Amino acid sequence: MAISTKNVPVPVLVPIRRALLSVYDKTGLVQFAKALSDRGVELVSTGGSYKALNDAGLPVCDVSDLTGFPEIMDGRVKTLHPNVHGGLLSIRDDEGHKEAMSKHGIAGIDLFCGNLYPFEDVVASGADYALGIENIDIGGPAMTRAAAKNHAYVTVVTDPSDYSRVIDALDQNKGQSPIELRKRLALKAFARTAAYDAAVSNWMAEQLCEDTPAHRAVGGALAEVMRYGENPHQSAGFYKTGEVRPGVATAKQLQGKTLSYNNINDTDAAFELVSEFDPKRTCAVAIIKHANPCGVAEGRTLQEAYEMALRCDPVSAFGGIVALNRTLDAAAAEEIVKIFTEVIIAPDADEAAQEIIAAKKNLRLLVTGGLADARKRGLFVKSVAGGLLVQSRDNGVVDDLDLKVVTKRTPSAQELADLKFAFRVAKHVKSNAIVYAKNGATVGIGAGQMSRVDSARIAARKALDASESAGLEVPLTSGCVVASDAFFPFADGLLSAAEAGATAVIQPGGSMRDDDVIAAADEAGLAMVMTGMRHFRH
Repeated sequence: MAISTKNVPVPVLVPIRRALLSVYDKTGLVQFAKALSDRGVELVSTGGSYKALNDAGLPVCDVSDLTGFPEIMDGRVKTLHPNVHGGLLSIRDDEGHKEAMSKHGIAGIDLFCGNLYPFEDVVASGADYALGIENIDIGGPAMTRAAAKNHAYVTVVTDPSDYSRVIDALDQNKGQSPIELRKRLALKAFARTAAYDAAVSNWMAEQLCEDTPAHRAVGGALAEVMRYGENPHQSAGFYKTGEVRPGVATAKQLQGKTLSYNNINDTDAAFELVSEFDPKRTCAVAIIKHANPCGVAEGRTLQEAYEMALRCDPVSAFGGIVALNRTLDAAAAEEIVKIFTEVIIAPDADEAAQEIIAAKKNLRLLVTGGLADARKRGLFVKSVAGGLLVQSRDNGVVDDLDLKVVTKRTPSAQELADLKFAFRVAKHVKSNAIVYAKNGATVGIGAGQMSRVDSARIAARKALDASESAGLEVPLTSGCVVASDAFFPFADGLLSAAEAGATAVIQPGGSMRDDDVIAAADEAGLAMVMTGMRHFRH
């Protein structure tokens, strides 16, 4: 039985008689090779793989015996030879190919097992340019792609987790590899080499400070198949790029249910925000819902910071994500578990806190080992129909900006501290963003509105609701400051903030009507600071 193709029939089952094994990661290699040998498969290997198999007492041929040419140039050249690539690429049922194989003494290779130099790990460790270049694999990807292209006849194995799968298939098919397995392994092989090349090209672009290379590749390794995406009718997978930035992708989950697509998205937003706050200076907590903060605060303790963050919008915090910038302790954990929370993420969690969280078996607890560097560059990728939008991460930090007072009144020391705090938060609020803050805590947040004045009004309205919930006679926004992620195009948004009780403003500036807005601020007795940096987040 055969499946027809354009040129020659593709066999459904292909016997595996000879295997070439050339791996960097030798996990399970000896056991896999022994299983193949026990089933009558001739073994050919290279370098360190050959030594491992030979030391294990397995009958194995060195690739140099196959090629008739020694390994040279410190191992850079050992498999780039017609006897290897001819054995991998030959179409066994093509008369011309068979004639060429016979004429040149090329024997077929029915299985190729290979994985690549650990380029991603090496550059992630901070290797210099020369070491990074030296760890770019050439022969491995070439053989992998050759075997994958010719999967009609060759089984290509690039992942140790597939070793048992291959052996089981051989046992079920009397030593033959089925076409469905060969296709799926070929897909996996092409995906691996694509992700590998993406890592190399993106690293080189970074090293050369090339922000917009002629071609941009994006790759990652599947970490988890998700039950669904944003909505149940959408499929989804979580892929890791290998970036060592602390966060949800690198975190260790100590307990709780598997993270959903939305959990991962929201947890990333929460941790990126709380990483803006230096743990040596302050305790900070961010509560996130649908990728927007519903409360952020600094405090003397994590418990105090959490309580102040929760006060900003206790309704929206239900079912939210909580991120902390220091090790989670028992006092903070006790407060957090009082309401339904989806995820807690922190650099670490002490034993007492873990015991408290353990009582909520579905609550996810993630520890990252550190905070993300808010100043570090990186790539941000978004798909659009027919293309990718790629930009650098927003690594602007308010502490690094040249703040300019543009009004007659200069902000007080407390107002200035709150302005910086509010602008840190506004960077992580969907545009148009308005953030009211007071005494190191948000008291009202307006996010994602088409009009900035609407964001200002919504933030004020939510602050009133929170004030009523807390039983306060004076609104939380009385005497607060306000931050805007972008300039005020008109004075109306500014005046709405003043009506809510704001006494000082921080905004990027840059509007054609800056003078009008400054005049309105002066007339209202507001102090206003311009940053010169915008923080749109769509």
